[in-house]
Amino acid sequence: MDDARSFSPDDDSPIFVISVAATLAGMHAQTLRQYDRLGLVSPSRTRGGGRRYSGRDVAMLREVQRLSQEEGVSLAGIQRILELENQVAALRGRVLELTDELERSRLASQARSTSRVFAVGPTGDVIAVRAGQRPRMQRSQALVVWRPSHH
Repeated sequence: MDDARSFSPDDDSPIFVISVAATLAGMHAQTLRQYDRLGLVSPSRTRGGGRRYSGRDVAMLREVQRLSQEEGVSLAGIQRILELENQVAALRGRVLELTDELERSRLASQARSTSRVFAVGPTGDVIAVRAGQRPRMQRSQALVVWRPSHH
């Protein structure tokens, strides 16, 4: 189906040209260019080098403007805030990965502890034993001859 209803861009789709993004963010296009140069909001680029902003970029532009105008934070301060927020997001993601890994490890450990263990009994038969135990050995009638090698 090739109609407009089948297309639903997500927040990361670079769809807005700079003039539209500037209007949506409520600021001048030159301000967007400055923020791009400073690395505060970095839009995607077309092959020809044109900027394309996503919904997430527009929301970030609004947040940068709010921090600057309402909170009085300098652009350098805003840049540091954004860096720290990115680090926090990355760390949260890593914590989730490690939590999942730990849970998988626990489940695997539980599966191992409930599995059956087998050993060779005194007569050569395979017998079930508890994990960590050896089969009870009867006195062997075997004769073992040991000859030390002379090097």
